[in-house]
Amino acid sequence: MGSTEHSQKQTRSKLALKVPPLILLAVFAAVMALLPEVVALPRLGSWHVWWCLVIALLGVSICLAGVFAFRQARTTVDPTRPATATSLVVRGIYHHTRNPMYLGFLLALLAWALYLAKLSALAGLPLFVWYLTVFQIKPEESALRERFGGDFDAYAAAVRRWL
Repeated sequence: MGSTEHSQKQTRSKLALKVPPLILLAVFAAVMALLPEVVALPRLGSWHVWWCLVIALLGVSICLAGVFAFRQARTTVDPTRPATATSLVVRGIYHHTRNPMYLGFLLALLAWALYLAKLSALAGLPLFVWYLTVFQIKPEESALRERFGGDFDAYAAAVRRWL
């Protein structure tokens, strides 16, 4: 392994599971608001705010469905400590996506970007997905694979990470 590759792995391990996703959501929302308007996006007419609100509420609903499923299974909702999970949740919203809470956050950020009507804000969404996937989701998956073994592998093979 080269020194650059080793350095990248060290950086990943230092950031893995360190920033709670809700904090990450707030940081991305703030940065999106502060980004300059390089290119304005078209507003959705007089219904602009309502469409943005609908998308945001859809995101919140998906996120809450994930929390509810975890509560029903009586397992941890703490994303910084996936190794403490007491059960593998595969029912409800988790039958359709392995990460409904993060999908909900992404939809909320999409609604925010559309509300801001700035292309620069919209450009932050792929970065949010990348960061969550590399520093949160993949480390969570490793912890769940270690904890639940083949059951997690079968679940991961059947249900997509995002959608």
